[in-house]
Amino acid sequence: MAELREIYFKTSKRTIEHDFDHAIELLKSLPSEEDREKATVYMEGIAQMRKEWAVAPARGRTRKKSK
Repeated sequence: MAELREIYFKTSKRTIEHDFDHAIELLKSLPSEEDREKATVYMEGIAQMRKEWAVAPARGRTRKKSK
């Protein structure tokens, strides 16, 4: 649980993918359902950061072909 908390506070845009994967593995290794429920707060925060920092494809920007 402490390691998940540390990941939550130390993750950055550069490390989010690795940190997210690491957090998932830690979540899977928690021994009880109660611990997993407590970890949900950190997991949701990490997932939100991952979503916000994801590189979004450009929308509506198409080039017209010249004739």
